Amino acid sequence: MELSDGVIKQMLKMHISKTSLLAVAGFVTLIATGAQAFDGGSPGGLMNRQIQPVSLPTDVRRDVQPTRTLVTDPTGERAGTITIDTKNRYLYLSMADGKAMRYEVGVGRDGFAWSGRARIGRRAEWPSWTPPAAMRLRRPDLPRVMEGGLANPLGARAMYLYNGHGDTMFRIHGTNEPDTIGRAVSSGCIRLLNDDIVDLYERVKVGASVVVL
Repeated sequence: MELSDGVIKQMLKMHISKTSLLAVAGFVTLIATGAQAFDGGSPGGLMNRQIQPVSLPTDVRRDVQPTRTLVTDPTGERAGTITIDTKNRYLYLSMADGKAMRYEVGVGRDGFAWSGRARIGRRAEWPSWTPPAAMRLRRPDLPRVMEGGLANPLGARAMYLYNGHGDTMFRIHGTNEPDTIGRAVSSGCIRLLNDDIVDLYERVKVGASVVVL
């Protein structure tokens, strides 16, 4: 049977439409599995002991604006103190003359939120990441150690929180997932945009007090 030109064109349109839909569906699935590579997102975020390429949005070509803003200090803390308002997703660095630098942050999700006082025990640039044993039990796909770099969920800088008992295992750090800023997604650590954590890192020294509300 010979098909008319009209029928052939209609069949081609249907084939192209189906192919396009499949391509879009595949792309959406890829984004969904890679959007939350760090603990607190989908279990598929890490595969073969490394973060999938789709989970590397910290690209110098991407237009992600820093969130820091100089504001009137609402904390009443002395200059040099970091205060984290987990409810409103802000970190304040108290400064002189009643001012504070405010940064937007991501915080611990339900069941992992915490409050209290700590201090900066050490700092690191492009830190390596060793997932805690409890996290590896929840996420056996995680690596034992991940070297520093763009793929590392600690981002460009990390400040390690200590108290009277030693390392709390909580960090203030950067992120390779800027879309998580302003959300409660972590296992208790506080995350900032890489641009913001670099700025905060330059302003804060070892021994600085940290208040988590």
